Amino acid sequence: MLNRTLTIEIARVTEATAIAVAKHRGRGDERAAMKAAVEAMHDALNRLDIDGEVVVGEGDRNAVSHLWLGEKLGQGGMPVDIAAAPLEGATLAVKDLADALSVAAVAERGTLLKAPRCYMDKIAIGGDYPEDLVDLDLPPAENLKRLAEAKGVPVSEITVCILDRPRHMRLIDEVREAGAAIRLISDGDIAGIIHVTDPEETGIDIYMGSGGAPEGVLAAAALACIGGQMQARFVVRSREDARAIEAAGIDHPDAKLTLKDMVRGDVIFAATGITDGSLLRGVRVRPGYISTHSVSMRAKTRTVRWSRARRRIDDNGELCNTVL
Repeated sequence: MLNRTLTIEIARVTEATAIAVAKHRGRGDERAAMKAAVEAMHDALNRLDIDGEVVVGEGDRNAVSHLWLGEKLGQGGMPVDIAAAPLEGATLAVKDLADALSVAAVAERGTLLKAPRCYMDKIAIGGDYPEDLVDLDLPPAENLKRLAEAKGVPVSEITVCILDRPRHMRLIDEVREAGAAIRLISDGDIAGIIHVTDPEETGIDIYMGSGGAPEGVLAAAALACIGGQMQARFVVRSREDARAIEAAGIDHPDAKLTLKDMVRGDVIFAATGITDGSLLRGVRVRPGYISTHSVSMRAKTRTVRWSRARRRIDDNGELCNTVL
């Protein structure tokens, strides 16, 4: 059973990571921003009293120095799975655009889907709908019709969130032909999927399209906490993808995954804003302090906590206390 204090501790991890990335906002250097994010999250996770194993991270052990799949982190204690996206939306951060986040989740050992760095097809809606209302294998028009009928509105009042990528040109055409509106996003599909849980606030009713598999599992962790439906399937584009999926222990890469396939037990999810967005405000640097805006959630209790934190900085802009 997860310790409830981890809800606070994981939010502190994403806070520390967001602060480390903040100095790279608008600088145009994705590599430097990502390096700062990975190192900060690795250090913060490694300080926790957990026996953690990275199951969603930055890639294979031979390709990255930190947060590789299977890496052990923590000071010992509760055995947990770790899912980490130190910088969700690197392009957004270095261009100082909306919705760059630092994201992490922990779950009971063996309950999170291991996700190699490949792609997934995804579809997601919020809670309070009949189970299996939408289906990854149905045409977009049929899914939009079902959702509109469940909401009691015409399809023209449905808005779909889609990553703005060339691979989605056909999907975009089909959605527009069905009569729905589209919110195109340049990056950050974790936030895009979370937005479907509160369409009255975000204006987004459904997420469709392909994106990163690690981000898919983290989005599923958030939906398991806050409520929603999601289906996904790995996209095998190359032999490298096939080998990575096999190495992750996934026997049936073409299987359709539900939320319960990706998150099978209690999970704690946290995110901190790096730049201002529709979900969270970004890091603020003010004379004498840095402030952060975070959200943390837990599946078992369906608790969602929004928090603001201040940390003192010295005259050089460095944290006075680097301990979480």
